[in-house]
Amino acid sequence: MEKKVVSLEDRIPKLQQQRKQKSNRRMILFLSVFFILIFLVIYFQSPLSKVASVQVKGNQHVNSDTIIEFSDIDEKTGMWNLSEETIKKSIKNHQEIKDVTLERKFPNSVVLNIVEYKRVAYIEKSGAFSPILENGQVLADAKETYPTDAPIMVNWQNDDQIQVMASELIKVPKSIANSISEIHHTPGKTDPWHITLYMNDGYEVSASVRSFSKKMSAYPSIVGQLEPDVKGVIHLEVGSYFEAYNQTPNTDQEEENEEQDETER
Repeated sequence: MEKKVVSLEDRIPKLQQQRKQKSNRRMILFLSVFFILIFLVIYFQSPLSKVASVQVKGNQHVNSDTIIEFSDIDEKTGMWNLSEETIKKSIKNHQEIKDVTLERKFPNSVVLNIVEYKRVAYIEKSGAFSPILENGQVLADAKETYPTDAPIMVNWQNDDQIQVMASELIKVPKSIANSISEIHHTPGKTDPWHITLYMNDGYEVSASVRSFSKKMSAYPSIVGQLEPDVKGVIHLEVGSYFEAYNQTPNTDQEEENEEQDETER
């Protein structure tokens, strides 16, 4: 089989074309790098490299302007000089902020995504209501209007007990927590942690802080077995039983519960 022989004269134009294409590609690459560098120099020297706007998302109780102030971000801050860890640490110095993440949006916008500590209750003092956070901290800013987004804690004086109660509340399902209107601290001789709850559905609950989250998880099923028109006290201290408002108190049951409670102690 004969091989086709290509003469040198025929190959020269192809070689020249390949060299030209290679040279063009190199030139395009150099020009691209050059213009990118020029663009970057112009960008970093222009106002576009500075933060033009800061948007705050996820906050419910803390004012956006307050969060931006804590972040130390202003119009002089460079977009690419932002330290997320430093900003996160600064914003979390606010007692109501649990966590924060930062997003950069081209060309010069910043988004701060905020997670606040949940307000699990309000403590009532002299007709004013101070929020209690999920970490047990009581905020100083009290309001006079009756809050409806969390239970009211009445007659609580000890800070440690308030923190324990807050930690128990955060364990309770949100649907049950939302059904609680007021939590009164009503210590007894046998149980200094005794509490009385007034529910939004008209029932009263007698319980202990020490077993509150565990016992209250059964509240919906207990109520579901009761006559809707018969209101009373649901006892959850040790055993669980219902006592209607218009019936004679079950003294034997109460004494039995007190004896069991003393044994546990």
